[in-house]
Amino acid sequence: MLASATSPNEPSVTPEQLIDSGLLDDLLDPARKQCVAEFIAELHRTFAHLHINYLEINPLVVCTDSQGHLQTYVLDTAAKIDQCAEYLFSGSRDWSPDGEPMLFPPPFGHVQTPEEQFVAQLDARTGASMKLSVLNPRGRVWTMSAGGGASVIYADTICQLAPAKELANYGEYSGAPSEAQTYEYARTILKLMTTGEPDPEGKVLLIGGGVANFTNVAATFRGIIRAIREYQDALRTHKVRIYVRRGGPNYQEGLRDMQALGRSVDLPIHVFGPETHMTAIVSMALGLIETPSAVAFTIPSFFEQQIKSPFASEAPDFHGDGGTVECRREAGVPQAIFTKATRSIVWGLQLKAIQSMLDFDYACGRADPSVAAIIYPFTEDRTEKFYWGADDLFIPVYKHMQTAFDAHPDATILVNFASYRAAYEVTLEALASKRDPEDGMGPPRCRVDCVAIIAEGIPERFSRDLIFRAKKLDVLLIGPATVGAIKPGCFKIGNTAGMMDNVLSSKLHRPGSVAYVSRSGGMSNELNNIISMNSDGVAEGVAIGGDRFPGSTFIDHILRYEADPDVAMIVLLGEVGGLEEYAVVEALESGKVKKPLVAWCIGTCAQVLASTAGSGGSDTTNLEEVQFGHAGACARSEQETAVSKNARLAKAGAHVPPSFNELGSLIRTVYSRLVESGKLTPKPNYPPRPVPMDYAWAKELGFVRKPAAFTSTVCDDRGQEVLYAGVPVSKVLQEDLGIGGVLSLLWFKRKLPKYATDYLERCIIVAADHGPAVSGAHNTIVAARADKDLVSSLVSGLLTVGNRFGGALDAAARQFSEAFDRHLSPADFVSSSRAAGRLIMGIGHRVKSVNNPDTRVSLLADFARKHFPKTPLMDYAFEVEKHTTAKVS
Repeated sequence: MLASATSPNEPSVTPEQLIDSGLLDDLLDPARKQCVAEFIAELHRTFAHLHINYLEINPLVVCTDSQGHLQTYVLDTAAKIDQCAEYLFSGSRDWSPDGEPMLFPPPFGHVQTPEEQFVAQLDARTGASMKLSVLNPRGRVWTMSAGGGASVIYADTICQLAPAKELANYGEYSGAPSEAQTYEYARTILKLMTTGEPDPEGKVLLIGGGVANFTNVAATFRGIIRAIREYQDALRTHKVRIYVRRGGPNYQEGLRDMQALGRSVDLPIHVFGPETHMTAIVSMALGLIETPSAVAFTIPSFFEQQIKSPFASEAPDFHGDGGTVECRREAGVPQAIFTKATRSIVWGLQLKAIQSMLDFDYACGRADPSVAAIIYPFTEDRTEKFYWGADDLFIPVYKHMQTAFDAHPDATILVNFASYRAAYEVTLEALASKRDPEDGMGPPRCRVDCVAIIAEGIPERFSRDLIFRAKKLDVLLIGPATVGAIKPGCFKIGNTAGMMDNVLSSKLHRPGSVAYVSRSGGMSNELNNIISMNSDGVAEGVAIGGDRFPGSTFIDHILRYEADPDVAMIVLLGEVGGLEEYAVVEALESGKVKKPLVAWCIGTCAQVLASTAGSGGSDTTNLEEVQFGHAGACARSEQETAVSKNARLAKAGAHVPPSFNELGSLIRTVYSRLVESGKLTPKPNYPPRPVPMDYAWAKELGFVRKPAAFTSTVCDDRGQEVLYAGVPVSKVLQEDLGIGGVLSLLWFKRKLPKYATDYLERCIIVAADHGPAVSGAHNTIVAARADKDLVSSLVSGLLTVGNRFGGALDAAARQFSEAFDRHLSPADFVSSSRAAGRLIMGIGHRVKSVNNPDTRVSLLADFARKHFPKTPLMDYAFEVEKHTTAKVS
């Protein structure tokens, strides 16, 4: 046996099936044929069980052993195991027969530096994504890219406009990392950037990204700002210029904070919003175009201006012939997946994403919400409150999927927010659900028409299995590793297109004429921005997902767009890795796609980086090591490179720009020509229904304020780190303040001198246990003996602590301090207490006396006399003791 028994979901083949298939007909000896068939069957089972996604055996030898029995020998083999399946083997030894964990090679094929290992550990501890590969520590251009797709595009542009050796690193952060996480990530890059001797020409830091879907840009920027402040001296020494470009939720505040940072630390920081093309900062940083002195964060979109013919002359040359706008409906091509009547069921309690879908529905003018129900197996059936405009909306939550489907037969889409560990099983359950055909004829069909799988990191074999099952059932899969899809004016999946300000600025509340399909979810939002600024807007957009095996491919959606009369032109954003773009090439060449297609594949830098990474060798054919931000963004052959794909698309008739930097201009050119030729009539623009802003988001933006129900001046746990009287808890531990230091911050709201904090710690030590005889302990024991629970027993004891039992110290402190503050002499204090009939607390004890002193009191008094500058109140108390005990003595 090569591995343990297969699971029910693992594919299997028998030796008999292999023999019957004719695969082994060239083996004439029946015994050898049976031996090889058994080996291949077992090999296939092991291949599937261990999630091997590549296996090569050469040569394979079958010969007899000394006993005359046929044996199979593998003389040489190479295999690649799917790292995404690692979680499946955490409890078994199948991946680690010797007890050693499986080690996977780092990106770009070189040994990880300590900084890269640190970022990898940071990535493993968070739900966000953080990647870092140092390509050339002496490079002048450093990047801090937000998003997997954006990171590839920035690397492409840098390698196109400058020598590849100038690119110092490749990496990305995405998935809404916290302020603390982005701080650690940023300081790691800044440390690398400012190590060594300064470059006479200075260095450049590009903090770039597309338009975020759900990441709070200002929050992530706060972590980067902390790191820049920390390294400001080193950055000035190395003459670093910083260029920032970002869009998305709260991006204006983030850019303003970056501008203010530049002024406060005297660093050249240039900031740009989504009105500036994403890669324009690269040309500015390299000095190829002038950097504007001041930039507004918002400008009118292209379509708010009148379309004029000069656009054609301003645009760059492009490849391919112009297509015509023809609308055809082919049999077998799915139509109208998303309409204004489309309803969905969401798996997972993703409240923000669901509210985002509902706000989009309301702004578009939909009559009914697009979310019919929620499935959440970790609770009983109930309802969850959302907003429909300004009104409350209650959506049912179901424990079981079948119950949700039965209660909402109009829901045809499942939005699967399950984690990568559960997404496969959830999708299988959805595909297994059945419904009767509407006309009552024929066999039952699948309950859903479309499943969107949001999670990334699903094992490749599971993805292939889902694709196979979905195609048999005629179900459209979007994902895995996708943000979703959007049809402006009709429907959107989850966090697609981000928050409402971005939806409205990109005019996604109403349909346009340009449909797009991309791999990257983050770049899909950037395409929304680019298309809205260079045409009448988006007709439909889909992010098929960044994994190697997407549930649906580019051609699946492009054929839908081709058959959709509301789509006039198509935009394709492919990337390095995979062969899906070649299906589009074939469709263009065969005439299946006739509408104008603007296409660009990102990852053109892969071949350049392959020759400069690691040891700096010149072998540009070894592309297997160049793995980018997406799991599928890895070229395993020349055909899978972005350069090859772009050339073939151009040859087939697609409009291919010279680089991503010219993509928007090319879209504008093609669109303008369609309008000028009369083949396209721009879609009408109309205002959206106003959507109220959530109070929590408005408060975060600083638009509203509300008196706090509870206020604490002692500690603050609202931020990334708990504060004790303004001191971060990490600093408390770093400075080893101890319990006394913590008490000084919490009780006195400031750091006390060391002698005072040491005194507090001694008080805790000597008062830690008073024995079982005191009233509080006694009553606790009695209550516990009466079979009361622990909390009730403790409360019983605490309620008996008073001035006469357990609380005499507090009462004594009050009496002595009041008398001392009134400037009463010890004798007057004793006399006035006697006259008032008031006991003096802390004086007198059944056992302890002046001749038999309490050791605890002596220890504290001796420490105070030795270390405190002066002890007037304690000295006063001892004088009172002399007066009250004089007669006894």
